[in-house]
Amino acid sequence: MKMLRDTWLIFQRQILLSLRNPAWVFVGIIQPVFYLLLFAPLVKPAIDATSDAEAYRVFVPGLLVMLAFFSGFVGFGIIAELRAGVIERSRVTPVNRFALLLGRSLRDVITLIVQAAIITVLAVPFGLSVALGNVLLTYLVIGLISLMMSSLSYAGALKLRSEDALAPLLNTIFQPILLTAGILLPLTFAPKWLQRLADWNPFSWAVDATRALFAGNPGDDHVWQALLILGGLTVLSMIWGARTFARSVR
Repeated sequence: MKMLRDTWLIFQRQILLSLRNPAWVFVGIIQPVFYLLLFAPLVKPAIDATSDAEAYRVFVPGLLVMLAFFSGFVGFGIIAELRAGVIERSRVTPVNRFALLLGRSLRDVITLIVQAAIITVLAVPFGLSVALGNVLLTYLVIGLISLMMSSLSYAGALKLRSEDALAPLLNTIFQPILLTAGILLPLTFAPKWLQRLADWNPFSWAVDATRALFAGNPGDDHVWQALLILGGLTVLSMIWGARTFARSVR
């Protein structure tokens, strides 16, 4: 119970900080909105879609996964807290060390869901049509991605303690992962060697799952496979992140 109470307290504080500067919620979706407005119209002829609705059911799920993937950049905020002494002051508090991570990560998940909802609503006038239940299941998938990425980002930031070190590391790791996830276009158009490489990318499974959901196929094998893979990776990421937090405030 103490861990749950501490998590709620940390979550409340982080949410209040976000509400005091809500512009960051919208700053985070500027790039996805540009993709939605300027790139999505190219998808229909590229994939020979028969309608705008079909094209957006392919493109928007990938865009949501990309938005969740950007949760990996939240680590820059914890470096600022380190510099301001926030983490240092946590050493003298009885707060549960796992709650320090979970409260922050849950804030990131809620922020993502708000941003994802905005993107989904913006796509409706362009022809997107999808069942509410499938949308909610999609948000569960991207929520797991956000939880995993924020945990890894916070842990990495606490290890490196420098934006100058964190930024190039994230860019080096993220670029090949994004390119092999089939986010912008389905990998069915890719050569066989690239498709086989994408099989080892968990985010490729997430994209396939969300596209199956938006296509109205919640029973597709990709859905439960993605949930299983992402669930396992999220647990491992949070264990590592929690241990890193515990050592940082010991």
